[in-house]
Amino acid sequence: MSPQGSSTSPVGPSVRLLPMGDAALLVETDDIDAVLALDAVLAPLVAANIGVWAEVDELVPAARTLLVVARPTTDLDALAGAVAEATAGAGRAAPAADSPAVEIPVRYDGPDLEEVSGLTGLRVDEVVRAHTATPWRVGFGGFAPGFAYLVGGDPRLHVARHAEPRTRVPAGSVAVAGEYSGVYPRESPGGWQLIGTTDVVLWDVARQPPALLVPGTTVHFVEVRR
Repeated sequence: MSPQGSSTSPVGPSVRLLPMGDAALLVETDDIDAVLALDAVLAPLVAANIGVWAEVDELVPAARTLLVVARPTTDLDALAGAVAEATAGAGRAAPAADSPAVEIPVRYDGPDLEEVSGLTGLRVDEVVRAHTATPWRVGFGGFAPGFAYLVGGDPRLHVARHAEPRTRVPAGSVAVAGEYSGVYPRESPGGWQLIGTTDVVLWDVARQPPALLVPGTTVHFVEVRR
């Protein structure tokens, strides 16, 4: 990028562009809602495969950033200009009417359910209702293949992670931590509060895409009895 763009480039009041090596741009913003809004604006342009957008291989959303991954031959100045123009009017994200939706049946039998009840001041049945009554959205993936950070749930469920993570969390564990909810796709260490279990397969290499929960997907948790 040019020297003027080598540090930061403003895109609207709260978005910045930063070069990441010679083949990517980092779009930095305030929060996950802004990230999802930017992703919704840029994804159709990448899919159209026209002009400089034909040089973009991938968009990678995170909690407060969107990484635009291009090819080494890409003119990053031209790409930065295209990103700036496309995102100038982006607002905050709301689930699109045609966004994919996934229903996840959950047995609310997690070992931390009582603790979450105590931390939130809600009865156990109220914790369950809070988790199931509000649709969640996939903000971004990470931690392990198939793990999705879900946002937009009931704010009463905002609870801290465990001070000391468990060394083993079973696959299919449904959990909450901070503003997020998630489902562990495989057995692994983890520090989130475990409130339930599901048999849904989150990651399957024979599926396209392998991840069941991709950014922008609406997720509905549904209580099932043991």
